[in-house]
Amino acid sequence: MTKDSTFRQSRPATQRRGTAAISVAALGLAAAAITGCSGESTQNGVGEAQARVADVGYAELATPNLSAPAADIPLQDPSATGASESLGQSRSTALVRAADRVAPAVVSVGILRQQQVRQGGYWDMFMGPSTRRTTGFGSGFIIRPPGYDEAYVLTNEHVVRGAQQILVTLSDGRDYGADLVGADGLTDVAVLRIDAEDLPVAPLGTSRGLLIGEWSIAIGNPFAYLLSNSEPTVTAGVVSAVGRHIIPSGQDQGFYLGMIQTDASINPGNSGGPLVNALGEVIGVNTSIFSRSGGSEGLGFAIPIDRALRVAEDLIQFGEVRRAWTGVDVEAVVADTWGRTRGVQVSSVAPGSPADQAGLSPGDRLVGANGNRLGSPIDFEAVLLDAKAGDEVDLAVQGRRDPVRLVAEALPTSRAERIEILRDLEVISVTPEIRAERDIRAEAGALITGISASLSRSLSLARGDVILQINNTPVTTAEEAARALRQLPGGVRVRLYFERNGNWYIKEFSTRR
Repeated sequence: MTKDSTFRQSRPATQRRGTAAISVAALGLAAAAITGCSGESTQNGVGEAQARVADVGYAELATPNLSAPAADIPLQDPSATGASESLGQSRSTALVRAADRVAPAVVSVGILRQQQVRQGGYWDMFMGPSTRRTTGFGSGFIIRPPGYDEAYVLTNEHVVRGAQQILVTLSDGRDYGADLVGADGLTDVAVLRIDAEDLPVAPLGTSRGLLIGEWSIAIGNPFAYLLSNSEPTVTAGVVSAVGRHIIPSGQDQGFYLGMIQTDASINPGNSGGPLVNALGEVIGVNTSIFSRSGGSEGLGFAIPIDRALRVAEDLIQFGEVRRAWTGVDVEAVVADTWGRTRGVQVSSVAPGSPADQAGLSPGDRLVGANGNRLGSPIDFEAVLLDAKAGDEVDLAVQGRRDPVRLVAEALPTSRAERIEILRDLEVISVTPEIRAERDIRAEAGALITGISASLSRSLSLARGDVILQINNTPVTTAEEAARALRQLPGGVRVRLYFERNGNWYIKEFSTRR
């Protein structure tokens, strides 16, 4: 992909390299909200949103010992060789060296979107909704997964969500158009590919065994394109906690499970950047902040790098994430008089599933999984989120001396044969395993696993819908759905019955002549 001229036109021509600060107006974030950290602005025509850029100077102040005579205050010539070397060594701390090791691989990710805007009233009635161009900026970093020769850019899914064009700016100032390899909304991970050589790669560490209180460094590069200054920003703090679950608070945010918490400042635009340890190894992907003001208040969160890397490898290899499945559903248990709960209760077990083969039954209480204590169903979901097909899962069951070991499998939907219909629709047959996985009411049907944007708009269908009947023809398999749709003549009315979220709907449409 060639460089995007749309982004090129928005680059300020008069700005020079140097330290700079950006003031972005009207962030408008709700109180005590979990917010993603990608910067965003809107443009109408030439553009509405602007960033004020001002040079910032720094001065170091030394406080003398006023109780000592002036003659006793030692003065050292900074130009002396020994003093210069001493100052240089004291400035080059472990954090400086760690940041210097990763910073070259940190990039800025620019996004161009087209959004529909409704004016309301008679305007929408007669003119319809208008469109406006919006731009967003986030961060990312370059990785080379084990076993791969090609380098990729790792960032957050919410940074590139809905993007029509993506521009990546490297730390050395080079700009490249980027292709989206894949994105996963559940884990908020996305992978980009750029056509470039000699890319610096971030050293990858592990998120296992993190120490509470160890140094953590948040690196981002959100505004490299706007500032004409491609050097990333660095903030430092400590690992405040691990295994944090973040529950959405009414905004358009998903669940974040098993996150790393840090007090390193993670400001808007730093989403997708790396969280680094004192050794200069990436331990997480900066994702969100908990803030009343929209800025950093010491509560930042990052996706563990082990999870992000596993998701990235699936996206590169399969274009989707192959999630682990055990066939067991759990629910919360009744709290004691102090409001505490211990464990989760098995509510259902899919026939023939790994849980069924391991001997689990509805009513069993699970108190631990893979050495992690279970206090709620979210704790159990967090364990499965970090597992993949083929991994062993050890479950501690109340009343049993030995743990129950089962081997996770790939989700039934990922194993099922996909039937493509006219290149716009992809379906799979609903099986008992898929019914249990998706909580589908119908005993049979064709589950939509892929649909083009145009067909989705025209038919109001979406991924996850289950086709049950087409006109008077019941649909029990993917093959039957494909055959019924392909045999429809042109210019006829069609009535399609489908299930969505446990409810049944009817959609009527006409085929093209």
